[in-house]
Amino acid sequence: MFFSLSDGPLCLLGNIYVLILVARAVMSWFPMRSDSPFVPVARFLNAVTEPVLAPFRRVIPPAGMFDLSFLVVVILAELVTSLILCRI
Repeated sequence: MFFSLSDGPLCLLGNIYVLILVARAVMSWFPMRSDSPFVPVARFLNAVTEPVLAPFRRVIPPAGMFDLSFLVVVILAELVTSLILCRI
């Protein structure tokens, strides 16, 4: 299960962060006008995820139009969540 009430709070927070990363990826596929009602959501997602993504972007260059650093962060976040946070 993705979210389980029997898991600890750190596991839940890790799963929520992975979900936030996925939401940011999905929202990046759609153009957004400045008057869109989703602008505050996009700003929140960027504010929460950019501090983690920025160091990886400095090290991992994009491959064409694909941001590989984002993929690395999602995989690492999922591994840390499932292997460490959900086992505490």
